[in-house]
Amino acid sequence: MTRLARPRRRVSLVGLVSAALLATPLIAITTPATAQPAAAPAPALIPKPTSQQALAGQDYSLKPWSVVGVATSSKERRAAQKVAEQLTSQLRRTTGYPLPVVPVVAGVTDIRLSTNGPSSLGAEGYQLRVDRKGVSITAATPEGLYRGVTTLRQLLPAKADARTRQAGPWNLAGTAIADSPRYGYRGAMLDVSRHFFSVAEVKRYIDLASLYKLNKLHLHLADDQGWRIQVDSWPRLTTYGGSLEVNGTPGGSYSKADFAEIVRYASDHYLQVIPEIDTPGHTNAALASYAQLNCDGIAPPLYTGTDVGFSSLCVAKQLTYDFLGDVFREVAQQTPGDIIHLGGDEAHSTPHSDYQTFVPKAAAAVTKQHKRVMGWQEIGDTVLPAGSIAQYWGTDDAGSQELARKAAAQGAKVVMSPANRAYLDMKYDDSTPYGQDWAGLVDVKTAYDWNPSTLVPNLPENAVAGVEAPLWTETLDDVDKLEYMAFPRLPGIAELGWSQASALDWTAYKDRLGGQASRWDALSVNFYRAPEINWR
Repeated sequence: MTRLARPRRRVSLVGLVSAALLATPLIAITTPATAQPAAAPAPALIPKPTSQQALAGQDYSLKPWSVVGVATSSKERRAAQKVAEQLTSQLRRTTGYPLPVVPVVAGVTDIRLSTNGPSSLGAEGYQLRVDRKGVSITAATPEGLYRGVTTLRQLLPAKADARTRQAGPWNLAGTAIADSPRYGYRGAMLDVSRHFFSVAEVKRYIDLASLYKLNKLHLHLADDQGWRIQVDSWPRLTTYGGSLEVNGTPGGSYSKADFAEIVRYASDHYLQVIPEIDTPGHTNAALASYAQLNCDGIAPPLYTGTDVGFSSLCVAKQLTYDFLGDVFREVAQQTPGDIIHLGGDEAHSTPHSDYQTFVPKAAAAVTKQHKRVMGWQEIGDTVLPAGSIAQYWGTDDAGSQELARKAAAQGAKVVMSPANRAYLDMKYDDSTPYGQDWAGLVDVKTAYDWNPSTLVPNLPENAVAGVEAPLWTETLDDVDKLEYMAFPRLPGIAELGWSQASALDWTAYKDRLGGQASRWDALSVNFYRAPEINWR
């Protein structure tokens, strides 16, 4: 649908809207003689909103002549318009309605999207109302508007998310919602190093993660098994180091154009890409690509197994830091976000004193690019620059918890990713056909039923930045397997990050989760039908 230009006079807008509607002759634009079926109760949402009130007798039904209006400042017009177009392009596909997007005009636009809300809503907060007059979403920013649109998609019938045209009606129950997130960091991590995933496959994961108001996409881009991001100054990292993956099958890597497309697509879905270059361990792909990076000058063979902790950059060589300077510079140039993840976990082959020397030097290479340092919990045992983020992946063990507290004591924020709760590659039970179990079996309740602010004893609540659900891919080599392991657990982690602590209740959540089945079916998600959930 061609976008309509902003008219100079209201009468011009009405004419333009009328023309847009009349240009679709196959869709009737007169009021049906028969009444529409009553709308069902408002669907139970994930994440649970801060507040939601049913409005009895205020149901609304999307019509063939419905018009979407956008009210925003000139500065935000392009971004707000894009949010509206994302919504309407999907709804045009399933409803067949034209749904023109125009500036808001009273009496003409019955679906109203506005970024003129109060600043008190914050960057991601929004207000949503459905009544007989239509739908309104109000936010202070385009990002907040986008979060409201994801809620609207859940309020619509599940078939609205299908890939093909569906039969109506398109009823919405009357409701009033005010919503904002608990934490500013709500992430999903995808390991593309152990098994490589194409740009299209990463986009698919973005599509699904963004439905649940996640706002970070952490990409694990370099490990022992493969290097996946182009670095012009060290080309063999991808041409050789990225050539294979686990089990010796062909790997792959992202060109700068590929990575730019991932960043663009993620940004359109309001996810910030956080690239990870894992150091000083998990570096066999780099060591195999360049012999001079090894302390003995001898390159090891490419590695396609799944062991960890055997590789290390040469801490004593200046070349190591020249290498990191080049890598972090080029990765930073490809990443508009303010965070670069330098890894730092499982450096078992790096002597502890060397590790404490290495991390501050690697961190300096990151901060030189005006980026914040992020690393796994082990970096808490080193001197960290201001603004750092430590990612907790412990399993309730005292040593991991102490590392989180050490990071926080230096002023670092902590992202909670406990492996025995948030690692999506852990098996659900003994019969799960793939995945791992070294951190334990993680059923849907275990993944949901914990509190990020109290998980680590004596960690100040204000040190917790949020949550992240990592998905490691040693055993996962296609998108169907990714989806099976991520769903239904990923939405629960998303709710832990978004919803207020008082709203977190397993019994109520599992009932809401059961209602997602029809939406995932419409989206062709290969999800695990956990027996403890009443799928509807």
